[in-house]
Amino acid sequence: MPRPTLDEAAIHPAIRAKVANLHADLLRQAQAEVASNAVMVFGMSGNPFVGRARKALDAAGVSHGYLEIGSYFSQWRRRNALKMWTGWPTLPMVFVRGVLVGGAEDVARLIETGELKRLLSA
Repeated sequence: MPRPTLDEAAIHPAIRAKVANLHADLLRQAQAEVASNAVMVFGMSGNPFVGRARKALDAAGVSHGYLEIGSYFSQWRRRNALKMWTGWPTLPMVFVRGVLVGGAEDVARLIETGELKRLLSA
């Protein structure tokens, strides 16, 4: 499922490094967190959907990592780097065993159907 991205030839050489390295520290951290947590949630303070996803996971007895990236009032540019990396437009972003499974509603559905337990036991 390739997503369209701007071809490198369409980026002026003078700005390629800036484009390639924009918020690279956050992306490296996110990739490391996804690799080291069976379930990983990325969110932001004040977002009720992030809270719903985490409460649903807690209620299901599923431990998870959590990385908060700012709030509605801060760090939106850093969060945009995660959105561009994943292609997922909103927070939370929930990963299970390295696979993006979606947001709060998606996690609730996985819990309801038992799919989350199957993914974690695989």
